[in-house]
Amino acid sequence: METVHIEGVELHLTEPDEVPMTWVGQPDLVTQVQAAWLVIGEEDFPLNPRLIGKPGVGKTTLAYHAGRSLNKPVYLFQATMDTRPEDLIVTPVISEGGTIKYMASSIVSAMIKGGVAVIDEGNRMSEKSWASLAPLLDNRRYVESVVAGIKIKAHPEFRLCTTMNDDASTFELPEYIHSRLQPQIYIDFPERDEELLILRKNLPFADEEILEYVVEFLQAAHEADERYSVRDGINIARYALKRVISSEQSTSGTKTSATILNYLKEAASLILDEGAINYFNDLLDEMSDEQ
Repeated sequence: METVHIEGVELHLTEPDEVPMTWVGQPDLVTQVQAAWLVIGEEDFPLNPRLIGKPGVGKTTLAYHAGRSLNKPVYLFQATMDTRPEDLIVTPVISEGGTIKYMASSIVSAMIKGGVAVIDEGNRMSEKSWASLAPLLDNRRYVESVVAGIKIKAHPEFRLCTTMNDDASTFELPEYIHSRLQPQIYIDFPERDEELLILRKNLPFADEEILEYVVEFLQAAHEADERYSVRDGINIARYALKRVISSEQSTSGTKTSATILNYLKEAASLILDEGAINYFNDLLDEMSDEQ
């Protein structure tokens, strides 16, 4: 574990996140995030974009991909209702020898290393927690750790982004934080072709027929303003595929379109709800009418 010394205090840094996240489609959104991070002069400083959209539309993936595309280390911080100011900055822990070790958060580690910090689901945090980051989000670009008694300045290459679900905010952002998290970039459900590409990227081992059925389900759900996301579609397809494979192994039978749809229907019942099942019932009815 890497350590640094700031004002005589030893900080233990966290490692950047290495996760298989790749943004598929909508390249303009990547450009918007990276443009917000651009610095165009000595007196300029980067903005802190806020990615807003329904759960499962890929906000975290977009932020991670945008950072990695710039060859920066990316640090993910999962915000919760219980997030405390010290969780965002420096946390003291008792070492094996009984002494206190100061652990830098992923945000502070990104600040020191010049990486990208992604605060995931930031509207779950209270104003008190956000207030501790206020000087980081403007041209001061530092945080203060009351626990360690030090001020930590951000590396010039440090960038920050937060994601927020637009369905139900646990806390309302105070205006002074709201103005510091700009621009607001809205992420909507992808178009059919993009959604199919996302499914193929995440499920390269899946039959095309399964993916086509899942896309039909998702597109119909989006049109009806349902909350179902491509993440839900990936989970449904993954479970249905496992059921198809296990059935073939146990019975050595061949799968039919009706069998696949029934497994997708079963997956929808276990992963989502009655409303999702109805979409697959409609697909089954359509198939029966065509025969």
